[in-house]
This record gives sequence, structure tokens and C-alpha cells, in this order.
Amino acid sequence: MNTFNTVMTDLISALFRMIGRIPGPIVDSLTKAGAGLWFRIDKKHRNIAIQNLTRAFGHEKSPDQIRVLAFQSFCNIMRIPFEIGWSERLTLPELYRYAEIRGLQHVQAALAKGKGVLALAAHIGNWELLPSVAPMAGFSADIIYRPLDFLPLDAFFYRLRTRFGAGLIPNAHAMRKILRQLKNGHVVAMLMDQNVDWYEGVFVEFFNHRACTNKGFALLALKTRAPVVPTFMVRDQNRFIIEFCAEIELIQTGDRTHDIESNTLRYNQAIEAVIRRYPDQWFWVHQRWKTRPSSPWPREVKK
Repeated sequence: MNTFNTVMTDLISALFRMIGRIPGPIVDSLTKAGAGLWFRIDKKHRNIAIQNLTRAFGHEKSPDQIRVLAFQSFCNIMRIPFEIGWSERLTLPELYRYAEIRGLQHVQAALAKGKGVLALAAHIGNWELLPSVAPMAGFSADIIYRPLDFLPLDAFFYRLRTRFGAGLIPNAHAMRKILRQLKNGHVVAMLMDQNVDWYEGVFVEFFNHRACTNKGFALLALKTRAPVVPTFMVRDQNRFIIEFCAEIELIQTGDRTHDIESNTLRYNQAIEAVIRRYPDQWFWVHQRWKTRPSSPWPREVKK
């Protein structure tokens, strides 16, 4: 990076560290106030969250309950920068004191198969702290990610995510490195809960509605036979829960289209299950059901 970007990265880090020193009770108040202001003035994302929640829970919850969940989701997002700044000041042993690992036996059993592990993750709780899971749990890990366009912010998050030893794999042309790290016995994690364009995904059920879902994870599992273990970091009052779920058994019939769709559906079901337990902590402001089967090619593809 050039000098400007380096200085900007240091300023961003200093800003996060500054807000990370704010006492917890004040953070609670600032989070609620900031989320309240955001919820009130950002009509676009408020409506997206309410529409998504209505699609997911419309037959289970009242409009008032859905609106409360939407606001709580805004609060969760608003809290993340404070937690990032707070975590930046901590050593790994200090961070351990605020985290609890559940289901470690699932990832240990999967690693014992000798093919590495594919960790299925989602934007729930504080996903930015997920890279700290690996040293806590005692294994090597890499995260597949999309680099940010603003280089100083990208450099800050790169440093944040790798400071305890996790690796990062840029999503563009990532296959060779993913295969190498799985062969080396690493856990490779990918966030799998975002909308994709129709040519990148398959349409499978998510909260009883067809959602275009990245097919890359299923392709990786079918190619490598690496076990898939759902992995999430959620917030429980003032503690973080790192939860490894039971391995998702690979469906392999020889019918490529069927296998991609069936396995991707299982991944969506695992993500849906954790969202149902912590609905206030998921990223409801994202247009998860945006792509429809009739969606056109994006503008850059048409050129």
C-alpha cells in the first residue's frame, strides 16, 4: 500500500480502538440509540428487514413482533463495530474468557477423516470474530472472503481477521488454494447465506421460499469429499457462543444437478435452524430473495 492508504488504515484502527474502550453500559445505550436513529431514517433497509422477516415468519409472528425483530437486528449490526474495537485490544487468552465453544467434537471427528473440513458459516451474531475460532479450538483455518473496494478498510479487516493465525483466501480464483489448504488438513470457512445471481447459484428452499444460493460450497464438497460442519458465532448476553454443529452428510447419487441442489438445500436448512434460534442476530437487511428465476444477466455481463 502507498503512504496514504497506510495512514488511513492506522486511523481506522485507532478509531475502532477508541470506540472499543467505551464501557459496556454506555455501549448498550449507544447501540440502542444508534439503531433507533438508523431504523427511523433508513426506510429502504427497514423495509427490506421487515419484508424478509414477514416472508420468513409471517405465519408465525404478528406484525408488531416482526417489527421488534427488525429493530433488534439493527441493534445487532450496530453493536458489531464496538465489539471489533473491544476485541482489538485483547490478547487471545483474554478473548477466551468471553467465549464458549460448543460441539467441538463435531469438527474434531470431521478433521480425523483426513480430508480437511468445510465450515458452513453465516452472517449471524458477530461473524467478524469467527477467524478467532481456530486458535481457540486448536486447528488451522482459512476464511474465503471478498476483498473490500476501499483498500485501507480492507487492510484493516485483513489484519483483524488474521492476527491470531487464520488465513484469508480471496474469492476470485480461490479453488487452487482451497484445495491445497484442505489437503493440508485445514478448516476452510465460507459465509453461505447471501443472495447470488442465478448463474452462480441454485434455487432451493430457505424459510419455505426458493432462494438463489451459492452452489460453490456443494461443488467443493462433491469434489473433495471434505466433511461439511456448520459453524456459527452468536451472542448470549455478554458472552460469545462458538457452535459447531453435527456434520452434514454428503448426498452423492451421481446425478450432478440433483446432488448440487440437494446438498445446497441441506446447507440452507442448517443456516435456517440457527437463525430460528437467534432471529434477532441475523443480517435481515440483506435482500436474500432478490434474485428470481427470471432475473436478467447483470449489466457487466451484457457488455
